[in-house]
Amino acid sequence: MHRGGCKLGLIIDAHAHLFPSKDMSVNEELVRQAELNGIDRICVSSLGRRWSYMPTMEDCVEANGDVLRFMRMHPDRVLGWCYINPREDGALEELERRVGEGMIGVKLWVSCKANEPPVFKVAEKAIELGVPILQHSWFKATGNLPNESTPQDIAELADHYPEAKIIMAHLGGDWEKGIKAVRPYENVLVDTSGGYPEMGMIEMAVRELGAERVVFGSDAPGRNFCVELSKIMAAEIEPEERNLILGGNMMRLLEGR
Repeated sequence: MHRGGCKLGLIIDAHAHLFPSKDMSVNEELVRQAELNGIDRICVSSLGRRWSYMPTMEDCVEANGDVLRFMRMHPDRVLGWCYINPREDGALEELERRVGEGMIGVKLWVSCKANEPPVFKVAEKAIELGVPILQHSWFKATGNLPNESTPQDIAELADHYPEAKIIMAHLGGDWEKGIKAVRPYENVLVDTSGGYPEMGMIEMAVRELGAERVVFGSDAPGRNFCVELSKIMAAEIEPEERNLILGGNMMRLLEGR
């Protein structure tokens, strides 16, 4: 397929979210906007109908139920991440159940740092199930939330579990520090979602990690599909590298799921 004068393969947004609502119809705009921007698949999670830094098990079950319903509404467009709080009893069972229902892996936010024992147990379960972990990470100059993972925390997780397939979200926030922190760990990919487009960010990720360790993500609806896609389309990288980032790497990571 040719888009914008460039032959592109399948485009997969590895990191998007549902709106915090029990009304699934509000999420139809996500599908419409993805289609307008030429995005073939969106991988969504829900952080709950009422966002909390420390969600209960009930919150996560409800959120995952919403994602599963939206997956079934759009089976050719929407893939789902299972969202859990690793500190909650039943989190591992919820992950196994949702993967059995067709979800592609586990999404972790800010309830527990990536280098803490509860996340180690999640990593072990993800390895057992053969699914990736999408881990929020941000290095904030103003200071992180109490349980918010930094790129170094993810590096520690990757070091403990080299068999785990980990996606560090947002390039770690401060992308130069984030890329350098996970560079030694071949089992860590980075997604490009969430931050403002900055000159050189994608080029550095490709140069330091290799294009096969970078995946396109938007963080929609908090960010705009078009703006986030422009990071990849405007980057001074080779066409085959662009195709890996836009979809090839996620196809490989998901192994047909």
